[in-house]
Amino acid sequence: QVQLVESGGGLVQAGGSLRLSCTASGRTFSNYTMGWFRQAPGKDREFVGKIRDSGDTYYAESVKGRFTISRDNAKNTVYLQMDSLKPEDTAAYYCAVARFQGARSARNYNYWGQGTQVTVSS
Repeated sequence: QVQLVESGGGLVQAGGSLRLSCTASGRTFSNYTMGWFRQAPGKDREFVGKIRDSGDTYYAESVKGRFTISRDNAKNTVYLQMDSLKPEDTAAYYCAVARFQGARSARNYNYWGQGTQVTVSS
């Protein structure tokens, strides 16, 4: 019954913003670290950032200062606010549940959403 659903992707011009949402059902994930990943065609899945149960966040250097992760535990939802988007941010974006609080690698996340496409035009 565990399901994660991402939404909010779309087409945006470089320099623009999008906010992605990931809503979980079937379980409460307030005690879990939640991660965001992305995957562009022909590339490996890349860690974007995570948010711990405490609300503390960690970001990949490539997005630090531009992306912000937050969570609303009452809604069982995690968000990825993306600002100053660049064409190289184009990818399918996924949320996932960490196996442990310090997880950063995709292999250390177990439940995954189906992804939402973000396309940034120049």
